[in-house]
Amino acid sequence: MTEAAAKLSAAAKDLSPAGRLAVVDAILSSLDAPDPKIDALWAAEAEDRLAAYRRGEIRSVTLAEILSKYRNA
Repeated sequence: MTEAAAKLSAAAKDLSPAGRLAVVDAILSSLDAPDPKIDALWAAEAEDRLAAYRRGEIRSVTLAEILSKYRNA
């Protein structure tokens, strides 16, 4: 841990639980910034999958099937 991070961590301990939660939320939000390139790739993937489904190349799977697979694993 860097000195700056250690100081921030020590200062955060003096905050109320709600204040600490606000700091954590701000930090996590900064790590989850949208990336237009990734968003575009996921949109294209979703469109490709939907098109394949409509062509009958892939089938849908029910939630029950998915849960059953992992319950029996």
